[in-house]
Formats: sequence, C-alpha cells, structure tokens
Amino acid sequence: MNIDTPAGFWIRLVALFVDGIIVSITIGLFTATIYGQFFLEEYTFLEVIGPIYYVLLPVLWYGYTLGKRAMGIRISRVDGGKVGVGTMLLREIVGNLIYGLTIGIAIIVSIFMVVFREDKRAIHDLIANTYVTYSEPEELRYKEN
Repeated sequence: MNIDTPAGFWIRLVALFVDGIIVSITIGLFTATIYGQFFLEEYTFLEVIGPIYYVLLPVLWYGYTLGKRAMGIRISRVDGGKVGVGTMLLREIVGNLIYGLTIGIAIIVSIFMVVFREDKRAIHDLIANTYVTYSEPEELRYKEN
C-alpha cells in the first residue's frame, strides 16, 4: 500500500462543507436563471450537477474538488495512480448507495473509520481503493520544479 499523509476527519468534513456550498450556489444560480427562483421545491438539479461535480472534477483535476483544493487535500488511489471515472463512480455512486441503503448507519461507521484507522479510509475509500491525502500529485510536483 502506498498511503502517505492521509487526511483526517475534520479537514475532510470542512472540504465537504465547502463543496456543498459550491454545488448549492451553482444549482441555485442555474435554477434562478432558468426558472426565476433560486431553489425549486419540486425539483433541483442536484441529481445532475452533484454527480458531475463529485465524479468528473476529481478525474479532470488530479483528485481535487474545489473544497478539497481549498483545504490542501485530494483523492488518490492507493496504488498511487490517477483516479479515473470508474474509481470515482465506485467511490461516489456505490458508496452513497451503501450509505442510503443502511439508512445512514454506514456513514457513522465511516466516521469512526476515518477517526480511528491509521490510513483514515472510510467505506467509500475501501470500495474504490482510494484515500484522501495531503500529498500533491506527482504530475504537479514535476511541473513546479
């Protein structure tokens, strides 16, 4: 396993909070432009924008989302490779499906895993063979030097 400098619970929570604000504002602006209301009660674009943001942005941006980048953390594969669409689909879609099917119990288990495990990996990390790290991707380290 190639896990170095894993990110803990609080930094990940703050990054998730920042991402949630960004996605909510984006959805609100989108619906305000189209429907004249910041949020619609009967339907939001969360079902479309959320998966695009949480799956595609890390694939295109070395494992970063805007919230993770702001906190200086990113998603990485355990083997050190770049996260791909398949990895992110496993991490986000399958992981969230498990959290939903267990009525949130798996979320609580994941919190304890991130707090107490040495590698700080949650259930969705184990499913996708990922972890969250402070380390920069090698591609960016070489560009800076």
